[in-house]
Amino acid sequence: MSYDQTLLKGILTVVILLGSSAAQAYPPAVGILSKASSYTTCHVSNGPWTDESRTIIDILDGTTKRSLRSEDGSFLIEVHRGELRTVLTVIGCTKECAAPLRNAWLYVDPEQIATSGLSKFAPGWDVNLPMACRIVGDTLAAYPDAHITVLPMTVRPMDAARNSNLELQVMLTQGESVKGKAKEGLVSNHFVRTVNLKVVD
Repeated sequence: MSYDQTLLKGILTVVILLGSSAAQAYPPAVGILSKASSYTTCHVSNGPWTDESRTIIDILDGTTKRSLRSEDGSFLIEVHRGELRTVLTVIGCTKECAAPLRNAWLYVDPEQIATSGLSKFAPGWDVNLPMACRIVGDTLAAYPDAHITVLPMTVRPMDAARNSNLELQVMLTQGESVKGKAKEGLVSNHFVRTVNLKVVD
C-alpha cells in the first residue's frame, strides 16, 4: 500500500469515527470540529498504556533521525525563515507493552483553538500534516520491535511566523468508538507534550 493510500485510509477512518456526532472524534474534535481543548473532552483515558517508561512519543529530525527532545522533555524545532524542515512524529510503546491498534495525534497552538480558522497550527507557519490517525505497524531503527506509527511532517516559517509553543496531543487506542458515543468501545490513553517552534533569521 502506498503512502498516499495509507494516509487516505487514516483520514477515512477518522471520518467514519465521526458518526452522527461530529465533535466526538479524534483528533479533529480538538479545536477544529468543536472548541474542545483536548481529547479528554470526548474520550476517557482507560487504556493499558500508563507506564511512561514504555510509552514512545518522539519527534526526530527527518534527515539525521536524531531526537529533538530537550532536557526538560519538550521538543525544539528550529527552522530558518522561508526554509523547509521535515520531522518524524513517532508514537507508540515498547515491545513489552500491549500493542495499540491506532495512534492519533495533533499539533495544536492552544491560542488558536477558539479561532474560526481550520488550521490550529502556529500562525505564520506552513505545515503539511499537523494531525493524523494511523494504524500501528511502522518500523524505525531507533525503536527496534516497538509498536509504533511514524509519519513525516514538514514545516516552514513564513514572513509572519514567530516563535511559538505548541501542544502535541496524542492518543494510543484499541477498539472502535461506538457511533455517537465516543466514550464507549474505544480504549485509549492520552498524552500531551510541549513543542517549541523557533524561527532562525
